[in-house]
Amino acid sequence: MAEIGKGVTAGKLAINVQKRLTRAQEKVLQKLGKADETRDAAFEEMVANFNKQMTEGTKLQKDLKAYLVAVKTMHDASRRLQDCLADMYEPEWFGKEEMDSLTEDTDTLWLEYHQNLTDKSLTTLDSYLAQFPDIKARIAKRDRKMVDFDSARHHFSSLQKGKKKDEAKIAKAEEELGRAQKIFEELNVELQDELPTLWDNRVGVYVNTFQSMARHQEKFHGEMSKLSQNLNDIMTKLEEQRELKKGGTAAAKTEDGAKSEEANHSESASSPPKVTTRPGPPPSRPPPRLTPSPDLRQQCVSPTEGEASVAGASTDSTTQQQCEPWSGVNLLDWDVEVLQPVTFPAPKAPSWESWSAVTNGSDGELPPGFLYKVKAIHDYAATDGDELELKTGDSVLVLAFDNPDEQDDGWLLGVQESHWVENKNISAKGVFPENFTQKV
Repeated sequence: MAEIGKGVTAGKLAINVQKRLTRAQEKVLQKLGKADETRDAAFEEMVANFNKQMTEGTKLQKDLKAYLVAVKTMHDASRRLQDCLADMYEPEWFGKEEMDSLTEDTDTLWLEYHQNLTDKSLTTLDSYLAQFPDIKARIAKRDRKMVDFDSARHHFSSLQKGKKKDEAKIAKAEEELGRAQKIFEELNVELQDELPTLWDNRVGVYVNTFQSMARHQEKFHGEMSKLSQNLNDIMTKLEEQRELKKGGTAAAKTEDGAKSEEANHSESASSPPKVTTRPGPPPSRPPPRLTPSPDLRQQCVSPTEGEASVAGASTDSTTQQQCEPWSGVNLLDWDVEVLQPVTFPAPKAPSWESWSAVTNGSDGELPPGFLYKVKAIHDYAATDGDELELKTGDSVLVLAFDNPDEQDDGWLLGVQESHWVENKNISAKGVFPENFTQKV
């Protein structure tokens, strides 16, 4: 039995090899014009439409899958964003429970949208394209059987035209021709019925696919719009709550201020006035002492100086009492901030002129994170590795902190404009006290 099996396999292999050789010879003869070829223009047009239809359907399938991947990505991004909001939403804020519910509803809505697109649109398109490989294989088989039919027809014709006719060979060739013709025509008729129907079905497939997508998109965006409106309402109420708290705090401060002022008025008129000092930079980065103005020397000059000495000893005694706290002390050693409060103007948005000046001074290029430009009005000696050395007149390009939480009150981050113009990098950036500079 094993030998018979091997013999059958070898026989089939030999038959297949012979068929391929015969087809190859027939194709060569047809290309050389030595043998005619069965042609069907209508069927060839059907095959061209089939190939176009398969290409378009495959591209639609690929793009729809890419769209679903994008929906999944948006879903993941939305979930992370909603989770972040829910995590940082403090329990005492307005609408905490509503916010948690909104987060869950948003996630569910994205899941349903992705699932509906997969089930209704992609699955339909997959089923539509699943029939193309089988039909494509049958078209290829029909082409092979057409070559077999042409070969059998030419062989039978050559035997009939031969000078020595062998009736047995002619009969066998005629039998082979009939069998080849039958197989070819069966495949040909089946495909001629199926291909036009398949071509017309593409319209219905496209309609169903995109109508389903449009329907689910409309539902998704409608529900998402409601959730977005709910989120907006919660944020609005939260802001109103904050403003109410802010107003209550301001009223309390006003009341406390009024009480403090009343208490101050009740103090004795002879009490020495309190010296108001301007708060400096944070303790971790105390700014250097500024050189006081020489005009401070004049604060101890007697108000009767230059006038005729009428009161005599009385005037001298009064003047001596006024200046006695300063005796033996060099006024240049005193910190001007203790004697006289300094008020710096609130920062203003850079004007077009300052912006143009910065741009022109930096060859039209600005460092990343650039905010505005300042000029040093005092020298500043850096006391740490991350601080910027300043000389009076230096131009500094102020930069935004990568992490705003790292910025200390009263301190700015910047780079010398001369360094930026020369090197076009911010490797030498550092922090510096804001009150040592002024905007330009």
